[in-house]
Amino acid sequence: MGKKKVAVETTEEAIKKSDEINAAVVKAGGKETGKKVLKGKAFIHASFNNTLVSVTDEKGNVLAWASAGSLGFAGPKKATPFAASKVVAALAEKLRKSGLVDIEVFVSGVGGGRDSAVRSLNNQGFNLLAVHDVTPIPHNGPRAPKVRRV
Repeated sequence: MGKKKVAVETTEEAIKKSDEINAAVVKAGGKETGKKVLKGKAFIHASFNNTLVSVTDEKGNVLAWASAGSLGFAGPKKATPFAASKVVAALAEKLRKSGLVDIEVFVSGVGGGRDSAVRSLNNQGFNLLAVHDVTPIPHNGPRAPKVRRV
């Protein structure tokens, strides 16, 4: 079938990539929000392809958002737990000035970053009031197609 090529990454290249990702996290600090908010909602969408996190106030106005793709992760690395923790770190950096303390978390999707994102929110110093799983689940769905006869 052919030979498979194995890409070997040196430690210098790995450190360089790590520095690029950290720079993207710092760069994702975003613009300054003028309003002070104490309570908010965090919406985590963890799919097989990406991890998106957005934080809103009580009314639903978005304060900040971040995704693994916006931080420079590419391909299948976007859906990893490491990428999800970096997304939450970038989001926490954006939210430092708004004074957000208490967060209610809504998790959607079945990707690899869902648990890691919730843990990272807790580790960043936010008080998690509640964690809701809002992943849509079909309760039977549409009628199945009839059996094919050949």
